[in-house]
Amino acid sequence: MTIPALLADQVTLGYDDHLVFRDLSLRIEPGSVTTLIGANGCGKSTLLKAFGRLLAPSSGTIELEGNPIRALSPRAVARRLAILPQKPLTPAATTVADLVMRGRHPHQTLLRPWSAADAAKVAEALASTSMTALADRDVGALSGGQLQRAWIALVLAQDAPVILLDEPTTFLDLSHQLDVLRLVRQINAERGSTIVMVLHDLSLAARFSDRLIVLHDGGVLADGAPWQVITPEVLATAFGLDALVIPDPASGRPLVVPLDPIEPQRTAPPAQLG
Repeated sequence: MTIPALLADQVTLGYDDHLVFRDLSLRIEPGSVTTLIGANGCGKSTLLKAFGRLLAPSSGTIELEGNPIRALSPRAVARRLAILPQKPLTPAATTVADLVMRGRHPHQTLLRPWSAADAAKVAEALASTSMTALADRDVGALSGGQLQRAWIALVLAQDAPVILLDEPTTFLDLSHQLDVLRLVRQINAERGSTIVMVLHDLSLAARFSDRLIVLHDGGVLADGAPWQVITPEVLATAFGLDALVIPDPASGRPLVVPLDPIEPQRTAPPAQLG
């Protein structure tokens, strides 16, 4: 059996007196794109923080590539794992290039300052995210989609094999959501990166993920490939949602069609006016 990229072993997580997970066990295989889904407050971001060493479990162990993550130094973790939080604090008066360069900090020491190799990684990250032309622009002047690409470029420059993304499409219109998720799949395909995301849009999660994990009531309700997980029964339990699940005409993946219990279902399009 291969060593998992991430492993939660009998983990209990929470905040003060609020318990989120008890004795949760979960493994993330290397080279996969896994998305955590579930209703608000189910613990998606909490689990991502634990995987990223931002939240310590009260019991159990989180492992990164076979090593207890709490036993590793922050720099050692940052060389193997990159995390993009839901609302990263964007520094003022900073260019895109300066922001992306911060991704190289874990690789630098007093004996190894900025190098040509670091510059090459930054240039590669900017090119991969189509941000090269905007490298000298102030981040405060970017659109929402451009800013998200700049943050993803920072993650790429960090050159970590494991990437955690907490709601990377939040506040983006549909076109930019698709751009970001296509970029995520490209990173996975070209670099072999292990990616764990939190997403709210169930159809997009199904379209761009190898594996979906539904969190509910302090544990895992469903875990598997999109067609195994996105079912009317799971949607009803996890989200209280009455919905059809049909093949997406574009991708063949599950497409969630919410039903309105008040209005009768239409069997034909409404008549055109005029």
